[in-house]
Amino acid sequence: MDSASIFKDEKALVAAILQEGDTGEVLMLGWMNREAFEKTLESKRATFWSRSRNQLWVKGESSGNFQDVISISIDCDRDALLLKVKSHGPACHTGEQSCFHESISKLKD
Repeated sequence: MDSASIFKDEKALVAAILQEGDTGEVLMLGWMNREAFEKTLESKRATFWSRSRNQLWVKGESSGNFQDVISISIDCDRDALLLKVKSHGPACHTGEQSCFHESISKLKD
C-alpha cells in the first residue's frame, strides 16, 4: 500500500497507535503525516509529526528509547494505523512503559 492511498494530501494526519509486539501492551498514540509514514517505512523506527512543534520527530531520538517497527496495519476506514514495535525502553516521556498508565475510573459490571 502506498502512502497516497492513506494520506489524501500533504497536511493530512492519521492517528498512529504503538503496541508492544511481544506483549500486546498499548504504548502510545502519535500522529503521522505522509512524510512521517514514509520515514518510518524507510528507517523502521517510529517517526511522527509533532502538531505543537510543526516538525517530524523520531520516537526515542532524545531519550534513546527507540521504537523499532515490526509491522504496520491500517484500520478499515483508513484513518488510523497500528504499529507493532519492539520497544527499547519506556515509551512515555514520564518514564512509564506506556503513556496509558493513569486510570480515570473503574467501570462496574
